[in-house]
Amino acid sequence: MASIEMRNIVKQYGDGYPAVNDVSLDIADGEFMILVGPSGCGKSTLLRMIVGLEDITSGDMVIGGKRVNDLAPRDRNLSMVFQNYALYPHMTVYENIAFPLRLSKTSDDEVRRRVTEAADVLELKDHLDRKPANLSGGQRQRVAMGRAIVRQAEAFLFDEPLSNLDAKLRGQMRTEISRLQRRLGITTVYVTHDQTEAMTLGDRVCVLRKGKIQQVASPRELYEQPVNLFVAGFIGSPPMNFLPATPNGNRLTTPFGDIELDPSRTAKLAGHDLLLVGIRPEYFEDATLVDEAKRPLGSTFRARVDVTEWLGDSQFAYIPYEAPESITAQLQELSRELDSEALRTQAIVSIDSTSRIREGREAEIWVDTRKVHVFDPHTGENLTRDAEAGAELTRMATQDRVEQVDEARGGATAVGAA
Repeated sequence: MASIEMRNIVKQYGDGYPAVNDVSLDIADGEFMILVGPSGCGKSTLLRMIVGLEDITSGDMVIGGKRVNDLAPRDRNLSMVFQNYALYPHMTVYENIAFPLRLSKTSDDEVRRRVTEAADVLELKDHLDRKPANLSGGQRQRVAMGRAIVRQAEAFLFDEPLSNLDAKLRGQMRTEISRLQRRLGITTVYVTHDQTEAMTLGDRVCVLRKGKIQQVASPRELYEQPVNLFVAGFIGSPPMNFLPATPNGNRLTTPFGDIELDPSRTAKLAGHDLLLVGIRPEYFEDATLVDEAKRPLGSTFRARVDVTEWLGDSQFAYIPYEAPESITAQLQELSRELDSEALRTQAIVSIDSTSRIREGREAEIWVDTRKVHVFDPHTGENLTRDAEAGAELTRMATQDRVEQVDEARGGATAVGAA
């Protein structure tokens, strides 16, 4: 097992475009780190530089305390699982898993022991004599993971391993990967464009945008204390709503009425003529269903509902609003970058499944103003972010992970805090 340190990593191609631009990131021994972002953000390129499949233009890659920039992939002792499984179709499951051991001329007895152990962990013992063509997508991915396990590598690297699976199977495989990583306590770097995978799998998540790190934090900190507009829009499904607002002391005037903030959260709002208010869909509710004791903690407004979607356990209501042209253009640009049609001049409101709100009618909506974020529309900075509260969320998650790794390794050497 080993830590991975990236120090000012840059990757430029022949045309001078920086696919990865000055990335510095420390991944602790035993940590599960997620690299996430939209297409073209540099996450897969960064992963390939860790394993040695891409040259590093500048900066240092340090694995287990050793600089590895000039080492070939085979000399880095890392195991990589690819999106397309990369299995040999003419080999049995047993031989596919055993392949890296055969290359290293491991004895037959040791090969048999390691393959059997990996197959037991991955529930593949009944399939060892089968060929990949006769397996399901999930079974093939487990074979690829088995091949990674038997190497006893310093770290696992996953490059969008679940992209080829259907939605139900992706959910099952997420659980298996999480359980496996916690059982082995091995350093893991996992690339995905799916923020659901990022939020459910990682100890910490690194959000990338155009080759640069935006925020590195626990999933909960990313969700509750996003550092900027990009992270707030990327994390969450449906994404955070963004409403234009004009400040007046502690009060913000939005298309849906006034929102009053606690004075302690308005220190950075002075001097701004126009702001963006960020509110997640789940922080809204049908006002008729809100407990009277809870009402004073938020604000209530009336608005016409354009469309409703009933999902069984919940509902979504879509409420359009008017916005200045500059805000509309900015949201459209962000929507294109995030490949999300939701970021438009409409609010998505999550309401209880029992709500009687109907499309085409006016409804009374309550919003929890304690959880409102305010962004500078020019810089994207979150002006109401509580950095101390966010850091505490990540610290707690890191400590939990240290304890889990120690337990997985039988109480061996403690993992350094990230």
